[in-house]
Amino acid sequence: MKIGYIRISTVDQNIARQEVLMRELGVEQVYVDRMSGKNTDRPELKRMMNYVRDGDVVIVESISRFARNTKDLLELVEELTAKKVEFISKKEAIDTTTPTGKFMLTVFGAVAELEREYILQRQREGIAVAKEKGVYKGRKPIDHPKLKQTVNLWQKGEITATEAMKRLHMKPSTFYRKVKNYEGITD
Repeated sequence: MKIGYIRISTVDQNIARQEVLMRELGVEQVYVDRMSGKNTDRPELKRMMNYVRDGDVVIVESISRFARNTKDLLELVEELTAKKVEFISKKEAIDTTTPTGKFMLTVFGAVAELEREYILQRQREGIAVAKEKGVYKGRKPIDHPKLKQTVNLWQKGEITATEAMKRLHMKPSTFYRKVKNYEGITD
């Protein structure tokens, strides 16, 4: 069975280009993740890896859609190989059923990882320049409309910290950072 894997980094991006490729290649089952590829902790990737079996072929548009670093790429392909599943990356024309394909997979994986590192480096450099010019101020803090009221209830012992976090839809680190900024709040 031909199985496709599609990944986009954000929900705003469009999967149409990758979907068209999958249809053209006769892919029967497609798994789609809408999240960063920084690691392999992606729900649809996990579902696909659990689903594939002997004789299947996993097809991706490009290596960068499948894995962002060489280590993850090689581990995923090794897992597929152990299940006797072939791997094809269309953009790089890699087919793991051949020794050359396996070698090229390693080379392209390293190149993709290097390219990603360059992108991050340029991003950091651009932000540094913007900060020097006073253009970049960073992400603006979001104030929750019921923050003061909820923190007051928590400080008075009327609700627990867990309840306060739940009401504000905040993770503990965010909640305690906000509390630190608003210590001694009173209505």
